[in-house]
Amino acid sequence: MTQQSLVSRRLSSRATRTFALVSVLFVTPFIATSSANAQVYTRAFGYASTEPGAFPTDGVLNDPATEDGALPARLRRTTVALTTTEAPGTIIIDTGNTALYYVLGGGRAIRYGVGVGREGFTWSGVQTISHKAEWPDWHPPAQMIKRQPYLPRFMAGGPGNPLGARAMYLGASEYRIHGTNDPSTIGKFVSSGCIRLTNEDVTDLFNRVNVGTKVVVLPKNGPHIAARELGPAAAEISVRPGLTPARPAVVTQRAGRQAMNIPVSSAQY
Repeated sequence: MTQQSLVSRRLSSRATRTFALVSVLFVTPFIATSSANAQVYTRAFGYASTEPGAFPTDGVLNDPATEDGALPARLRRTTVALTTTEAPGTIIIDTGNTALYYVLGGGRAIRYGVGVGREGFTWSGVQTISHKAEWPDWHPPAQMIKRQPYLPRFMAGGPGNPLGARAMYLGASEYRIHGTNDPSTIGKFVSSGCIRLTNEDVTDLFNRVNVGTKVVVLPKNGPHIAARELGPAAAEISVRPGLTPARPAVVTQRAGRQAMNIPVSSAQY
């Protein structure tokens, strides 16, 4: 009986090891594929993946040291010397240099690094801020859904929302200046025409501007703005308090009311 028990335990041990090996062989490709799919979603469509667990944490979104520290020096918020005929309070977007300037007056401006439209989706012209929202909901416009039918029809504002912590809507167009749930896209040509900043930077800009603020968007291949750095913007001018608590992100595929649902061809640039 003792010898049979020993043989039985050995067979059981071998079976357990075999099962574990087979599990690894089957599960590993699945994990790799899921990760690859999330990366493809992010690269192809300019938004962070909507897969659970793929969103940045609140800490990453709300910590300026984490966000700004990852950016190259030219994309970090700073005060610059800038010669312009635009009035103080105007926003100027240098598309080709992926930079946004908030004119302070007296030959100074605050420069922010931004992400802009990918190939075929950049634009230029003059707009005004028509609406401001904190932790905005996302209603992908009809043309975006037509190009990317798998997108959610509605996503509540929150850490996983592609619009990030703040949004400033431009006129009656479908374009916005907004935050992002993927700070790695700052400085790149990635969006469908919107201008994106880190959540920390978009909150800083949001607190400086009002509805009616003039926004000048320069063409991608036009002359670029020459500006000389003076120092951190935070030391030059103070603003109201920053980020407010975010609502949990909620995604639904049900049809909902479309926001700013105006075709690109009819947008007033």
